[in-house]
Amino acid sequence: MGVLVRISVAEAPAGGVTIVKLAGELGVDTAAELAMAIEELLDRPTNRIVIDLALLGFCDSIGLSTFVDAHRRCAAEGGYLALAAPSPFIHKLLGVVGLTRQVPAYATVASACAGGDEGRLR
Repeated sequence: MGVLVRISVAEAPAGGVTIVKLAGELGVDTAAELAMAIEELLDRPTNRIVIDLALLGFCDSIGLSTFVDAHRRCAAEGGYLALAAPSPFIHKLLGVVGLTRQVPAYATVASACAGGDEGRLR
């Protein structure tokens, strides 16, 4: 049986940022599902995306690559992609692989939606 991830998309009430919530495990069997969801968002006039990681328990290298690819696509469209609210495990993973140098990550969804340095994780 494959690794499971639940993806939900909700528009933020202000600022035109789309929130993508992940729950479960993001891996080789499920990263394509996230990539497809991001692709569908970018087909609309959406180019500012925050991925809420609060309920994500696991992420492998394919999942991490999906974040980088989505970030590059959003930037090419004049927007951004940011990661938000990672668990301590996911935060450590992001730091160890150096992902937070490429894709901005924030302590909370609100700080990710606001952008800037407040709440930014290193």
